[in-house]
Amino acid sequence: MSLFDFTLKELQEKLHNKEITVSDLVEASYDRIKEVDGEVKAFITLNEEAAKQQAKELDEKLGAEASILYGMPIGIKDNIVTKGLRTTCASQILDNLTDPLYDATVIQKLENEQTVTIGKLNMDEFAMGSSTENSSYADTRNPWNTDYVPGGSSGGSAAAVAAGEVFFSLGSDTGGSIRQPAAFCGVVGLKPTYGLVSRFGLVAFASSLDQIGPITRTVEDNAHLLQAIVGHDQMDSTSANVEIPNYSEALQQDVKGLRIAVPKEYLSEGVDPEVKEAVLAALKKYEELGATWEEVSLPHSKYAVAAYYLLASSEASANLARFDGIRYGKRTEKRVDMIDMFKESRAEGFGYEVKRRIMLGTFALSSGYYDAYYKKAQKVRTLIKEDFEKIFADYDVVIGPTTPTPAYKVGEKIDDPLTMYTDDVLTTPVNLAGLPGISIPCGFSSAGLPIGLQIIGKHFDEAMIYRTAYAFEQATDFHTKRPNLGGGQ
Repeated sequence: MSLFDFTLKELQEKLHNKEITVSDLVEASYDRIKEVDGEVKAFITLNEEAAKQQAKELDEKLGAEASILYGMPIGIKDNIVTKGLRTTCASQILDNLTDPLYDATVIQKLENEQTVTIGKLNMDEFAMGSSTENSSYADTRNPWNTDYVPGGSSGGSAAAVAAGEVFFSLGSDTGGSIRQPAAFCGVVGLKPTYGLVSRFGLVAFASSLDQIGPITRTVEDNAHLLQAIVGHDQMDSTSANVEIPNYSEALQQDVKGLRIAVPKEYLSEGVDPEVKEAVLAALKKYEELGATWEEVSLPHSKYAVAAYYLLASSEASANLARFDGIRYGKRTEKRVDMIDMFKESRAEGFGYEVKRRIMLGTFALSSGYYDAYYKKAQKVRTLIKEDFEKIFADYDVVIGPTTPTPAYKVGEKIDDPLTMYTDDVLTTPVNLAGLPGISIPCGFSSAGLPIGLQIIGKHFDEAMIYRTAYAFEQATDFHTKRPNLGGGQ
């Protein structure tokens, strides 16, 4: 067995029994990267020298009080700032940002847990995309079949975990960017409640929607990683000061009497028959476990994609204005005046999709169009939030597919942005409402590609989501399947 087939608990037991060392774990991670990342292309920047030195130090001071995450190799999405470690957002405009001056709050929290950062993971540029084909460095590939996309924008984060390159990773989710690649790659990805995890040090795409979250192989490991990064942060004005439960304790409860809502819109036209079949089979499994489910309606969810892309692009046009070639990042080498220097630097540094969204957002915020587009989208956002509130008055969780289809082939949709945008129809409502949601494996397509089950909970009720997800995981074996990559694992 590969070390990557063990859970965090099992690995910690092996560490304390002196069966393995932190150095063994880190070496295993880099060995696997050397073996398969030429195919997967999950990493932009590796942290090998520093990680191996840290591993040696951790081996020397391992004690009984070590946390569950102690010494565990982790990958970080490349829009989360890491002090002294290159942070690019997969964009040429930040290609030379090799030595950031501070750590994001989540990185500080992971350092407190003594995790080992293996490197920075590929993504769609500035988190704008659903396939990781918008990276300016490489197209990350799906470990289950490298002809297919891994999803996005956290495609590198999901692919690295699925390929066994790291034990877990951090991604960010603005409209499904953790859950969708988790579904495509057959791993567990949680988008926390807005405000539960600090956004300080996350390079902003859409500030009212972005959230950092964990990607792991199992629900239990996901709960451990979330536990480490949550909490109020004075450096983030949107950080919520709420009581944090012990998420692992929630895993001990069964789902007897659980009330599940299944929106009819989530299983309607446009959802692949194999995806629908897998979700219905999952619901049957919940029935066997003692839960009940009923069909409900989220009538305004059909407007979610349009509202999301207007709001997210509007916020992006404001957030990305800071990348101007002056203080940091790429500056054009052309001999031009100041105004043209701004224009040329941004034209050379930003990719096509980023430019498209900046232009869309600037248009939506412009005089004469603000009320017609941006303001109306905010009103739709409120209606979507109210739809969920009505359902959660009678139900514990909402369940449906994470994505309408399994992963699609590289190059299949990249030239058709409207089709790609509509693929987010099942994930964007969660971000617009600020709710938590998780994707867990629930089946495979006839082509052998993973299918994801999405579980949505009430605000700050991640414990209920974990309880629901863990019960299904323990009753099935989808999470134990591994891609046959590099000769298998």
